[in-house]
Amino acid sequence: MYTCEHASNRVPRPLRATAADRALLAMHWGYDIGAAWITRRLARGDAAVLARTSRLVLDANRAPEDPTLILTDTHDGPVSFNQALSSSAVAKRIERYHAPLHAEIGRVVAALQPRLLVSIHTFTPTWQGVPREVEAGVLFDDHDGIALNLVDALRASGWRTEANEPYSGKAGLIYSAARHGTAASVPYLEIEVRQDLVNTRPKAEAAADRIRSALRRGGW
Repeated sequence: MYTCEHASNRVPRPLRATAADRALLAMHWGYDIGAAWITRRLARGDAAVLARTSRLVLDANRAPEDPTLILTDTHDGPVSFNQALSSSAVAKRIERYHAPLHAEIGRVVAALQPRLLVSIHTFTPTWQGVPREVEAGVLFDDHDGIALNLVDALRASGWRTEANEPYSGKAGLIYSAARHGTAASVPYLEIEVRQDLVNTRPKAEAAADRIRSALRRGGW
């Protein structure tokens, strides 16, 4: 089973995006470029749950108490609709966007009891001016054997793949997969793919096929 917490850059009403916000929404700040295409391709013959709102509205891959749940500013500018939010406004966003998504993920995981829960994400080719050489990462905080086998399988497919890069699951950066996998006693991990490799639908679907093949080689 697959999830995609950063699938969309949609800003739902009554929130309104300015021109500056729309520029941010078109970037990695707004969503994980290519991730929805990957997830939908992988979900053919399998189950998937995808978020329907932008990570700038609320980051579904963060705990409700995480200070980065709702960003007021980014390295590329402020987010107008996140300024001066009251605690009650934050609570309403959690109730409207975070809670229903995670309730649905939890419902599907509990109903299907999948052999593996995989969260799909993508990352920028550079960060703060520094190029990222890694092409794919497998993030995990548990189930090390499964994750490292997948690292090997993705490397065999031709991708420069690393464990817990460019972010680390051991640092708590796989909230959604860890939350639902742990709750249902299902093995879980997160896959990250560099965005220049998946920034068109054909490239993203080819990447999904590569991921599916790697999972099958690992027995999943």
